[in-house]
Amino acid sequence: MFDSDLIAARLADVRERIARAAARAGRDASHVKLIAVSKTVSAEAVRAAVSLGQIDFGENKVQEAQGKRAATQDLSIVWHLIGHLQSNKAKKAAAEFDCIHSIDSPDLVRKIDAGASVAGRRVTLLAQVDLASETTKFGAREDELLPIFRVASECQSVQMRGLMLIPPAVDQPEDARSWFQRLRHVRDRLAAAGVDKAQLAELSMGMSHDFEVAIEEGATMVRVGTAIFGKRGPTTDS
Repeated sequence: MFDSDLIAARLADVRERIARAAARAGRDASHVKLIAVSKTVSAEAVRAAVSLGQIDFGENKVQEAQGKRAATQDLSIVWHLIGHLQSNKAKKAAAEFDCIHSIDSPDLVRKIDAGASVAGRRVTLLAQVDLASETTKFGAREDELLPIFRVASECQSVQMRGLMLIPPAVDQPEDARSWFQRLRHVRDRLAAAGVDKAQLAELSMGMSHDFEVAIEEGATMVRVGTAIFGKRGPTTDS
């Protein structure tokens, strides 16, 4: 069950917080994309958010997204995969998602490109960066990023557009700031190394707990689930 009025109130609050954070940073709030993390919530809850003007939704698992996408195919939704993607599911992901945030190897880029080509689709990619070397999280180290971008440049059906980060869990939002700053610096070093700036346009960082700090540090995409849909048990990216 879900409460459409509560979703409306929460979504309005998140949008207002985004606007205030952008204003503090001297940024235009329209340059920050809100991705409503809809993992584990019903298709009906997604519909409620769409009726309030929400367009972008994030899912963690390919199989769950397939069912939800089928149940909402009459709606104009941009689907984002924000969870880890196993290479054996790359073809399915390419057919289901418009943007995949969890790229961590050149091989995964190639497989998604092949899957997108078969499906006749164009898929946007973000490279997930591992800055903390946490064994429970995925991502590419900074020294592994250039090959990912080079391979993407050679592909026909995918387009690399930036970087994604899941920082270590912190008690206070402010404690995440240094991680967001580090991701921005990684982007700058990649640009200095010759990566096309068009491939580095997006910084996907910030979740329900810390998205305001992320916006202050340059996030162009924030992934917010709990603050919109409420708590849904253990989470990894909302």
